[in-house]
Amino acid sequence: MSTLSLHTYQESDSVRVAVSGELDLSSALVFEEELRRIEESCTPTVLVLDLRELKFMDSTGLRLILSAHARAINRGRKLAIVEGGEAVRRIFKITGVLERLNFVDAPVGAAG
Repeated sequence: MSTLSLHTYQESDSVRVAVSGELDLSSALVFEEELRRIEESCTPTVLVLDLRELKFMDSTGLRLILSAHARAINRGRKLAIVEGGEAVRRIFKITGVLERLNFVDAPVGAAG
């Protein structure tokens, strides 16, 4: 079983979710439930996924991020992603989704 840790921070017009550990099939439900809870309860203009401390992500994690992106667009919101390390960055690159998602350098720049 992998370890996933999520920390949520309410910021001025955004909610930042700092993700650490491993986002894969075994942790997908926890990640999905937290994102949906935030989307329903906080109604953030911008949801920021901070992946800087994420050590591993498989295709399940990628699918969940793409789904969150689609939900944000459908609701007139924005999903911003702070890129993680090389292992996480690689899955975005090899699947060709870099251009479809909104990557930012730091959480501060996400709301701007």
